[in-house]
Order: sequence, then C-alpha cells, then structure tokens
Amino acid sequence: MNQHYQTNFFVLMKRILLHITAFILFAFSFSFCFSQNVSVKVSINRDKIVIGEPIELKLEAKIPAGTDAKWFPLDTIDHFEFISKGKIDTVTTAGSRDFSQTLTITSFDSGRWSISSFPLAIGNKEYLTDSLAVSVAYSNFDPNQDYHDIKDILEVPNEDLNFINWIIAGLAVVSLLAIIWFLRKKTTVQQTDIVKKPSSKLSPLDEALQTLFDLQKQGYTNGAVKTFHTGLNDTLRWYLYRKTNTATMEKTSGELMLQIKQFNMPNNEFIGLAQSLRMNDAVKFAKFQPDASENEQSWDIIKKSIEQLDKIISS
Repeated sequence: MNQHYQTNFFVLMKRILLHITAFILFAFSFSFCFSQNVSVKVSINRDKIVIGEPIELKLEAKIPAGTDAKWFPLDTIDHFEFISKGKIDTVTTAGSRDFSQTLTITSFDSGRWSISSFPLAIGNKEYLTDSLAVSVAYSNFDPNQDYHDIKDILEVPNEDLNFINWIIAGLAVVSLLAIIWFLRKKTTVQQTDIVKKPSSKLSPLDEALQTLFDLQKQGYTNGAVKTFHTGLNDTLRWYLYRKTNTATMEKTSGELMLQIKQFNMPNNEFIGLAQSLRMNDAVKFAKFQPDASENEQSWDIIKKSIEQLDKIISS
C-alpha cells in the first residue's frame, strides 16, 4: 500500500510540475509576443534648417488592440519651439491600433541640437523612440545658399598698449562725471521719455518709416554700426508696441518672433526677418561686423517687414 501511495504521489507531483512549466512558458511567450507587437517611431522632414524655418516632426506608435497607452509627453523640446500640434490619428485593425501625430516646430538658436527620445508608457514599461540631430544655422538671408554659422570674432592686436593707463584714467573720470550727471537728471529724463514717445502725431507706420530713414541718413560707418542695428531692432519693437498695444521692448528676439508668427507673414519674409533680428543681436552682443551690403539688406528687410505687418494688422 505504501508503495502504491508513493507512486500516486510522484505522478501527482509530475503533473503539477508540468502544469507550472507550461504556465511559465505561456506567460513568457505572451510577454514576448506582446513586446514584439509594440513599436514606436519618430521622424523629421529635414535635419538642417535656417533660423525660424519650420520642421515637421512625426510620432508613430503601434500597440496591441485593447491595450491602453499614455501618449508621448509633448510639453517642451530643448532649443525648439512648437508652432502647431496636429491631432492624433488612429487606425484600428484586427490585432493592433496604429497612432500618428504630426508636430510643427522651429528653433531660433543656431547650432547642432539633439531632439531627445520620446517615451510611450504602457503599464509600467516605457518604449523609447530614437533621438534625432538637427542643425540650425544662420544664413545670409538666402535659404537656398549653403548653411553656415556666424564666424568667430578675430582679435585685433592693440598697438596702443603704452597709453592704456591714461585711457583707463580718462574713462574713470568720464564715468564718474556721467554717474553724477545721471543721478541728477534721472527723474527729468524719465519723465521726458514718457511724454515724448506717446506724443507723436504720426501713425505707428509713418513714425517707424521716418525713424528708419533717419537711421539710413546717419549711416553705419565710423563705428556707428552698433547704433544702426540697435535702432533697426528698436524701431520694429516700438512700431509693434504702438500698433498692437502689447509689450515688445523687453522680449528676446526669439520671443518677439513667436509673437510676430501669429500674424501669418509669408514664410520667406518671416524667415528673412528672423535672420535680420539675429544679425542685430550678433552686432549688439557679439561685436559682429557685417559688410555694407548686409547692413543695407537688414535695413530693407526691417522696412518691408513693418510695411507687411501694417497691412496684415490693419486688414
């Protein structure tokens, strides 16, 4: 009898082990097949742009039917701005669901940037897309030319180092006198500025054109190139402030271009304006020295952009 019980016990244990093994193999196969049925993909229509030029970024995902997934997070992308976000399209088949979404982005930062991987969450697991590299370059106003960044600043040897002590002393005296004068006149100057600008009887467009022609007469030679480009930038900002009654003077060039984007300027003119503002910043902050044709072209682009914006806003 004992031998009979032992035989039955071993048979029972063998059956239990077979069932456990089969269950483990089934679970592993199901997990493997499930992971094989999930795929994520990201693609862009171009990997080289000039500043302000749009990029179409497409996200795609394929998951098993009846599975819930948390869509890719689309809050921010480093060095890039969202222009528009398309709706999520869905196609359902017998065994899977296919999703896709097209985004339009751009960048106002020159350089080579990486668009990081996007995660798709299914349960406790994340599926990552590939990362993508995009080159953003400053162009000489012509999107059809080869892409190139602004050249580095070349240091010019100073041949007057023997007089540096005298120069420093002179600058110190001038700075001290300027501080004293500024502290005494600060209140008066601020009140004068506040009254002067709004008191113009010219329309925003006429005032902007008059300022531009005055800048053209003053020119950009004899060290006046920084004043010239600062004036171009400020004229555009003051025109928009008067025309739309929105803050513009304290915005960065990138923020200003995003504000102008809402007026739906023609794409080529929008890109040209973005490049012109980029040159203004390079002259003001990086000591970039454009040649005569670039200065004249920048003046012409600011003028035409203001005239174009006036037609759009007034219509």
